[in-house]
Amino acid sequence: MVPNNKNDFELDIPGSWAKKYFLASRALMESVLRPYELGNTQWYVLYRLSAQKPVGQRDLTRELEVERATLSAVIAALVRKGLIEQVSDPADQRQKLLHITSAGTTLWNSLPDPMALITEIAFGGVEPADIATMNRVLSRATKRLTDYKKETRS
Repeated sequence: MVPNNKNDFELDIPGSWAKKYFLASRALMESVLRPYELGNTQWYVLYRLSAQKPVGQRDLTRELEVERATLSAVIAALVRKGLIEQVSDPADQRQKLLHITSAGTTLWNSLPDPMALITEIAFGGVEPADIATMNRVLSRATKRLTDYKKETRS
């Protein structure tokens, strides 16, 4: 284990910048979605359902890596707004399937793409080789952290 002291400055910087990037991109996404009365997680649910294929609520909980109660509140808000439907899965009545409604599709088609905006602002003009390196490093780091978390649960 790496000790937590000032000599570990080189290792601390990537985590610090990753956190700052996450917070800055989330703040920009929130500002883009606010006029549409949508939050980040609501946007991700609509994004996932915009492919017009039903998605299991349990699967979405795993995909988005949010607590079940959090996703339930998000789903309830989207259902109240008439943007999605929640129906029982015919294969397993205990499970819920989510569908985007026509109102949800209309809203989705009118939304600006916050991810494209974030990408353009953050990485516009950055060399493709630098982006490839960043993606490779972050992908490997994320996998290592995820694998470590799984191992410690076992």
